[in-house]
Amino acid sequence: MLLPHCLWEGALQKISHCFCASMGKLQSKLKHSTYRYRPDGIIEERTQAKTFQEYSPAHMDAVFVVAALNSELCVSGGKDKLVCIPRSSQFFSASRDRMVFMWDLHGSSQPRQRLAGHDMVVTGLAMSPDSSQLCTGSRDNTLLLWDVGTGQCMEKACVSRNLVTHLCWVPKEPYVLQTSEDKTIRLWDTRGLQVAHMFPPKQHIQTYCEVSVDGHKCVSCSSGFGGEGCEATLWDLRQTRTRICEYKGHFQTVASCVFLPKTLALMPMIATSSHDSKVKIWNQDTGACLFTLSLDGSGPLTSLAVGDATSLLCASFNRGIHLLRVDHSRGLELQEVAAF
Repeated sequence: MLLPHCLWEGALQKISHCFCASMGKLQSKLKHSTYRYRPDGIIEERTQAKTFQEYSPAHMDAVFVVAALNSELCVSGGKDKLVCIPRSSQFFSASRDRMVFMWDLHGSSQPRQRLAGHDMVVTGLAMSPDSSQLCTGSRDNTLLLWDVGTGQCMEKACVSRNLVTHLCWVPKEPYVLQTSEDKTIRLWDTRGLQVAHMFPPKQHIQTYCEVSVDGHKCVSCSSGFGGEGCEATLWDLRQTRTRICEYKGHFQTVASCVFLPKTLALMPMIATSSHDSKVKIWNQDTGACLFTLSLDGSGPLTSLAVGDATSLLCASFNRGIHLLRVDHSRGLELQEVAAF
């Protein structure tokens, strides 16, 4: 199992001064194509003339996940899954060794807790809003609910063919949202760990899910190829629990999707990252693509996370972690400002 790396300390706005010494030599690179979508339907392709800061990679292999601990610190991992404890230096990681570890960045280099209970690789982690419970999911078709304080498993549920791909806890609610390789999205009630709702099955594997801050909506994304599938879907989590909108435009599997906070967006927006090396920003309400950033040469983009008030973090197969900045000075733009 790989211990996720501490990538930086210091404000993201001062990224050039705040990387660990091990990041290596700073190089200047040219960025390539970006696409702006105008209301009249015309797509403008431009070449970004600005250089960005590229450091020697923090990882020697593909980065599968990145998560922000706070506005000044993030962690990343290879094939591990990560979940952070809000306003804390602690986080959990899971891996192919079927174990879940709890880490403290201010403690020793050894995990504070080791949670063992799954029979196959652990592929989903979700922390309760009060940080007292952890829900884990696996390719063994099971979900486990843990007491964080004691490290004891409180509940176990198993659904046939439910190969978990991602878990997300609904804010202020005892519910966990889960995506699966059986193309189904399930809403679990952690009070007894029972399925509370199943959304209509999609046509492709559901790879990831995210819940809005108010807990009213969720977004999931799907696998695909050649533009078939390769989409994100917005769902209503309230009484109706219906599909609201779809976001289509990627050409390969969409691996991650996030709601952009109000500090980043002038309207409700969603961002997606895909194996087609593109990050797209969408109008949440209409499904219109507002901007596309092509991270050429990065290979599949595997994970997307909100960094701070102006930034996104994006993990990739070939070029490590990308720091992206949302800019509204000339209309909506997404720019790469660093890679490491």
